[in-house]
Amino acid sequence: MLKKIKKNYPLADLTTFKIGGPAEYFIKISAKEELKEAFAWAKEKNIQVSILGGGSNLLISDQGVKGLVVLVKNEKLSVHGERMAVGAGASLAKVLSHAISCNLSGLEWSNGIPRATMGGAIRGNAEAFGCSISDIVETVEVFDVKKNKFEVLSRSMCFFGYRKSVFSANKNLIICEAVLKMLRKNKKQIEELVERSLEFRLDKYPNLPSAGSVFKNLDPEEIKKKNSLFFDREIKNKIGRQGLVGAGLIIDFLGLKGKTIGGAKVSLEHANHIVNTGKATADEVAQLISLIKTQARNKFRINLREEIQYLGF
Repeated sequence: MLKKIKKNYPLADLTTFKIGGPAEYFIKISAKEELKEAFAWAKEKNIQVSILGGGSNLLISDQGVKGLVVLVKNEKLSVHGERMAVGAGASLAKVLSHAISCNLSGLEWSNGIPRATMGGAIRGNAEAFGCSISDIVETVEVFDVKKNKFEVLSRSMCFFGYRKSVFSANKNLIICEAVLKMLRKNKKQIEELVERSLEFRLDKYPNLPSAGSVFKNLDPEEIKKKNSLFFDREIKNKIGRQGLVGAGLIIDFLGLKGKTIGGAKVSLEHANHIVNTGKATADEVAQLISLIKTQARNKFRINLREEIQYLGF
């Protein structure tokens, strides 16, 4: 165990943003028992533990991360009828590819999401096109840090919501594995939906390094309550398919597309994405996020809330 732990390990290339300083301590694990051992080691040294998956939807501090960073690489993948058992470190792309080969439907919407892992997708209840990972999660096996043991949670125990779950609310529950309940469909139908998902992302999303959507979409009733005039004039006819208002739309109205601070830039393709134009720092991204939030609050009385996660701040 101790031999696998590295000091001052660079993290930037483990993220889709390509930004961030090193981990004070770092370990890559693929087995559940190794996860338990890692937490025991950290407890002995009285240091915090941070979990890293595919590195999407994440901004790491320029100063790096104190304590132990655990990269989860459990990529277990097996099919039993219409059920698929997957490790938290398995990429959505790999799981989707295997599902297609088995004529299993339920993940077509995820095609093209960069470097997302199953653990991260479940934690943040990833979704697109009116579908979400919670639609197909049957059970999730977790390591409960406080109890120092593994437990299996049913879907109802996961308390899934928009971009959230019990795992995003409770950092003591570390996702290890999950069982997905999918539907068997015609392969051609599945492949058509998969292709449509990819085409949409290639057309709408930036090619430069980013962390995906920076802000959560908004409840239209909240906007109406805070600013009914703005809602009636600009928003009421632009509510999305899920009944939410895209945060990118608000940033568009602010006129911030293309706004830069250092190497960080609000994407011209999708205003809810901040891109790294080459040498952006985490501080520059954080400043741009703060600017957007401030202007949304001052101009429209709208509170934008981050979907992106911060590590090391």
